Amino acid sequence: MEKYKKKFIEFLATSGALQFGEFTLKSGRLSPYFINTGLFETGEQIATLGRYYAEAIEDAYGDQFDFIYGPAYKGIPLAVTTAAALANGQHINRAYTFNRKEIKDHGEKKAFVGHTPKDGERVVIIDDVITDGGALVETVELLRSLADLKYVGVILSVNRQEKTKEGKNAVKNFEKEYAVPIHFIVTVSEIMKHLHGKKINGTILLDDMMHKKIKEYLKEYGV
Repeated sequence: MEKYKKKFIEFLATSGALQFGEFTLKSGRLSPYFINTGLFETGEQIATLGRYYAEAIEDAYGDQFDFIYGPAYKGIPLAVTTAAALANGQHINRAYTFNRKEIKDHGEKKAFVGHTPKDGERVVIIDDVITDGGALVETVELLRSLADLKYVGVILSVNRQEKTKEGKNAVKNFEKEYAVPIHFIVTVSEIMKHLHGKKINGTILLDDMMHKKIKEYLKEYGV
């Protein structure tokens, strides 16, 4: 496994964004682990996260895009910190935007904050994870309703490697349906491989019991 992936996994774990336990997902599935980039709470953490995303975007798409879109709410800080990291680290100065959950009834009444998407522009969508693909479909459908864009691709932190309710590979199903590639920094399999039985800051975060629970979960919902 590449060194940057190991560092990213440990970064997620030590910052609290990767948690083990029992969590009900948006899909309704009961998961033994949860990844929530919304739990990053310091400037250093969010800046570090932005650098990882910026590197992933450059590796996958270079500078061939016009703006980054992050869906509210978790995608908001991701879009902002990644745009800043791209400008400072990769010298790729691009716009960013995110949607409003509730449209304002005063002022400019815009549906977006930041850049206003225009027909023909190239967008990279940024978010934290994909489970069954439902949230990502909602994002694309929202953008389609507002502008005729060119979808360069999607960058996510973690591929949970799960299937849809219909039993299809969530990632491949989305890529086929929308003709938009998805790239990830790491997969859940890589997280399991790197953290299983490993001490991080003196503590084993993923012990045998939790490792077994995740394997059982993936046996039911994984691809």
